[in-house]
Amino acid sequence: MIKPINEAEHPLAQRFQSFVRDPEFPCVGAKSALAKQQMRFVVGRDIRSAWDDLRILPGLLDLAQSYRAEPTLFQSFVVLFEEDAGLDEAGFEANLWARLQSLTDKDEWLGQAPDPRVSIAPDDPHFSLSFGGEGFFVVGLHPRASRPARRFERPALVFNLHDQFEQLRAQGRYEKLRDSIIERDVALAGEANPMLAVHGTVSEARQYSGRAVDSDWVCPFSGRRGVSDAA
Repeated sequence: MIKPINEAEHPLAQRFQSFVRDPEFPCVGAKSALAKQQMRFVVGRDIRSAWDDLRILPGLLDLAQSYRAEPTLFQSFVVLFEEDAGLDEAGFEANLWARLQSLTDKDEWLGQAPDPRVSIAPDDPHFSLSFGGEGFFVVGLHPRASRPARRFERPALVFNLHDQFEQLRAQGRYEKLRDSIIERDVALAGEANPMLAVHGTVSEARQYSGRAVDSDWVCPFSGRRGVSDAA
């Protein structure tokens, strides 16, 4: 595998950092990751292409490994794509899941086992992606997102370690952080995000792309092809 890189100084990464620093941006967790210099970046070409997947995966594996060695809160891995491609919300969602499937396939091919603390079934309320044996939650952003907080100038995928949420819950800090983000998001958008749900009630996969989906939505993700889910 290619050695992981951090392209935080790339002009597009610099603009993303300015986007996060904006006082109106609601995610205080992302602000903390940036302030603590714990936001890593890879800048790819096009979300529609697998071209950069072998540059993205080493960064995820490295984050998983370093987090296990030192589980410091508020770490993120941000993948930015230089091409806008003009995708609408449905098109962005389809390509988001294509990239996540490709990365999952490569993680599995390398012999990485999924995080046993989460489910690998995308319709399970305890679903999470796994890379390097750690669960990840993904936040997608793109220019045509209906939610202002998800509306960045280029397609982006933000990977957050699932265990960080569990740490916050164990410390009694999660609800306060979540309430703060919701309050700030409502102030920005004028209404609450209809896709938000209490953890463990519905699959988090419904939130990844930022598109509002119906109750009969089926996640376009085949999961880990050689692993049966016992969760």
